[in-house]
Amino acid sequence: MAPQRFHEQFDHIQRSMPGVRLALGPDEDAHYLYEKGVVLARDGEEARIVEDTVRAHFTETRGLLPEHVRRTGPETNRTGVTRIRVGDPAEGDDPVPHALRALREAEDRGGRRLVSRNHVVHIAVNACPGDEPVPVPRSDPANPGAADGVHDPETAVRVLVIDTGLVHDHRAYPLLAHTTGDPQLTETDGDGVLHQYVGHGTFIAGVLAAVAPNTDITVLGTLNDAGAVLESEFGHKLFEAVDRDGWPDVISLSAGTPTEGTDGLIGLDAFMRELRERHTLLVAAAGNNGSATPFWPAAYASLPEYADSVLSVGALRADGAAEACFSNHGPWVRAYAPGERLTSALTGFDTPVPYLYQHSTYDTCRYGHGYACTCQFPRHTGVLSEGRENTGGKPDQVMFEGLAQWSGTSFATPVVAGLVAALMTARGRRDPRTAGARLLADTTDRVDVRGAHVPALRPSTWRPLASPAPALPA
Repeated sequence: MAPQRFHEQFDHIQRSMPGVRLALGPDEDAHYLYEKGVVLARDGEEARIVEDTVRAHFTETRGLLPEHVRRTGPETNRTGVTRIRVGDPAEGDDPVPHALRALREAEDRGGRRLVSRNHVVHIAVNACPGDEPVPVPRSDPANPGAADGVHDPETAVRVLVIDTGLVHDHRAYPLLAHTTGDPQLTETDGDGVLHQYVGHGTFIAGVLAAVAPNTDITVLGTLNDAGAVLESEFGHKLFEAVDRDGWPDVISLSAGTPTEGTDGLIGLDAFMRELRERHTLLVAAAGNNGSATPFWPAAYASLPEYADSVLSVGALRADGAAEACFSNHGPWVRAYAPGERLTSALTGFDTPVPYLYQHSTYDTCRYGHGYACTCQFPRHTGVLSEGRENTGGKPDQVMFEGLAQWSGTSFATPVVAGLVAALMTARGRRDPRTAGARLLADTTDRVDVRGAHVPALRPSTWRPLASPAPALPA
């Protein structure tokens, strides 16, 4: 990973969470971010055990302050987790690793994790989301293109997209005529330039609607803060969504995080348990770390109790012949779908909007693959060198008039969510989990991903690009 870009993104996310101090994973491992000075525990008796054990350990350990250890929220709530403060996040070294070590013996005895970091769930945890969006002329067709079919409000499949919300004029794009949801809170800065990740939710809704026209799509702004949300808040927001609108047929989620464990996110325990008892299918992105490390919540697909309720999705490169270089992989990824250089709506069509490219450039693909990779040729000239020094170069500015080309597992995810919804419509099925299982069982296409032959889900309206080398903006 290019370290300067990670730190740029870290700073950007930190500014979006003014009341929270963030930290990097162990040894500044850029695979995940978390809240400094705070741990999570399941509420009730487990939270009491964590609080007492950490306080006792800090009392016995020089340099740690037991008086800082206390709960910072209600003792019980629907998410089933409690935030426990273990230090002053504004001062000194982060005490969270010490708190985790304090519980290790108790966890080993019980065979169950009792405490966790409060991870940041993010669209692009490692700060390299495939690439940046590139403007596409209005005359260019969407890719995947619009499938045959009509919208029928009586039979439409209900899809909930957890993302950044919708741009204000999204319905000017014909495919989004039946899409509703939260507005993007702030689309542009004082100079009228699009903020980072603006249009991400709109783009995803456009991909989904193209693959599955008979859908009622709702796009939430859960990830409106620079594409990120704290794990402890994420469960609340998910419950709020299903309480408000009911459980949908499909949830499309293009965000997540690696963790230090292999059993998921404590902050989502309650939601995932309830999901398991409902009919909803969660289709989740495998993440853009180019890694085999499980990425949650997508990796719940590998746990037997969630195998039928979660479908994890990796990205194929532009020619569809292999996985995209940025895509996570491993046995926990159930299927791969086109995710590189897709074309969909980024903004509405009323007024052209500039996007300022102001990150830095790289000379080589950080994943070491032998083919061209989107992160190898970023769409901008940047203002920082690899040494984080200002090059004096002027950032590129491009204008969006509606359509864009974008890459990431973010966009492979709605492709698969759309295929599930389309199969439900085509076969009159009302059970999305049965449709998801049938989709995988009926797919004869396979792609080789690091020696494993895995399902490749390619919509009939998707067209592969002749070369995986990305096109640069004009």
